[in-house]
Amino acid sequence: MKLLLTLPALWLAACTIRPEITPSDNNAPATALPASVTRTDLANKAEVAVGTENAPLTDAPFVPPPITRKTATKVVVHLEVKEVQGRLADGVEYTFWTFGGKVPGKFIRVREGDDVEFHLDSHPNNKMPHNIDLHAVTGQGGGAGASMTAPGHSSTFSFKAINAGLYVYHCATAPVAMHVANGMYGLILVEPKDGYPKVDHEYYVMQSDFYTTGHYGQPGLQPFNMEKAISENADYVVFNGSVGALTGPGALTAKAGETVRLFFGVGGPNLTSSFHLIGEIFDHVQAEGNTNTTMENVQTTMVPAGGAAIVDFRVNVPGTYILVDHSLTRAFNKGALGMLKVTGTEDKVVYSGKTDDAVYSPEGGSVRNNPEPAPLQTPAANKAERIARGATVYGNCVACHQATGLGIPNAFPPLAKSDYLNADKIRGIKAITGGMQGKLVVNGTEFNGVMPALSLSDEEVANVLTYVLNSWGNSGGEVTPADVKANRIVPVH
Repeated sequence: MKLLLTLPALWLAACTIRPEITPSDNNAPATALPASVTRTDLANKAEVAVGTENAPLTDAPFVPPPITRKTATKVVVHLEVKEVQGRLADGVEYTFWTFGGKVPGKFIRVREGDDVEFHLDSHPNNKMPHNIDLHAVTGQGGGAGASMTAPGHSSTFSFKAINAGLYVYHCATAPVAMHVANGMYGLILVEPKDGYPKVDHEYYVMQSDFYTTGHYGQPGLQPFNMEKAISENADYVVFNGSVGALTGPGALTAKAGETVRLFFGVGGPNLTSSFHLIGEIFDHVQAEGNTNTTMENVQTTMVPAGGAAIVDFRVNVPGTYILVDHSLTRAFNKGALGMLKVTGTEDKVVYSGKTDDAVYSPEGGSVRNNPEPAPLQTPAANKAERIARGATVYGNCVACHQATGLGIPNAFPPLAKSDYLNADKIRGIKAITGGMQGKLVVNGTEFNGVMPALSLSDEEVANVLTYVLNSWGNSGGEVTPADVKANRIVPVH
């Protein structure tokens, strides 16, 4: 026992009398360093920070301007944690936990070598303690332990931005998956000392998965569902925090001939993204957000949960380019879909558009039927509620008929001011429940294609048709579940 007690003392004594190792070449005493310079600076060959500035923070899809200074500085970041209720999809509300009041959190941009003084401020109305783990931090928990913050309090810590790259940050308070699933993630860019090549537009996009008690599109305030999260059965997979955040007025924009850079990250908490831009090729991709390796001419880049990538490309011709997770049911059925709208002059050499349209009828072509209608939804209380719910169900139709109802010329007929639908609402019921194929004339234009039957309940069919009939200059009226039940085409098994 005596030996065991004295061993620690001997060990401590040895550590005490051990001489300090200095960076001297000849074992002479080290020259005294200025107070602002540490041996860590020398070991990491890091710059000494000069001056102080406040970090400009931006909400997605925008990013702060590129850093033009040539020296490191002290950057002060104030990031507020705030629990807010907001839109997850049309008619669907969710209580988000956020860094900065929106999902994803604020975009943070610093320079390699900067000293970052980080303040995490928790709004007094919050109900939960929160912290932050920045993947750009070299240190315990990425700052999580130093930043645990109760409502109404503020925590401060600092770190050296040693490694350039694009990094995810997120809350790391237990249960971590729940905090992340509720929206607590964002991106921090540690810009290389020499910066990035200049582009015309830089945008900030993050993908994430949400798990709600109700199924996709079920209206009302939806709570988080831990069982679905554990089984990784996401109801929503979205860009920038909600269905449609990057469509309509939220779409990204550019002009033909311009260059675009996307800072893309995946908050998770679970799903990996197969990130793809329909109609474009990524000229350069820095996978995992690194600054040393660049891939060229990439069609789809894999980005893991908690990871990021930087993609650059030039848009050559005008059009609407669609951002998707190429795990396609996530895009067309769960919300992972955005738009880049490019204006400008067409270049028929780069892309001609359709030059011919001929009938092609291979043997065996048939209508594709889905098995059974979806489970019944709680009936809408009135026409107004039916229209509101129908707007959510219409998400199944956007890819073909477009958010404006105008369809795609020579491919998918318009639903806006549709003489075909306005003449007989039963036609819409039969088309949705039984599918269609062959020639169809809408508003004087002939279409010849295939529409698969959709697996929707009587309630959902009634809702979406009522929404369509009351949108885009159509005749109005209402379709009821009883109408659908009486006219449904039963799928053939």
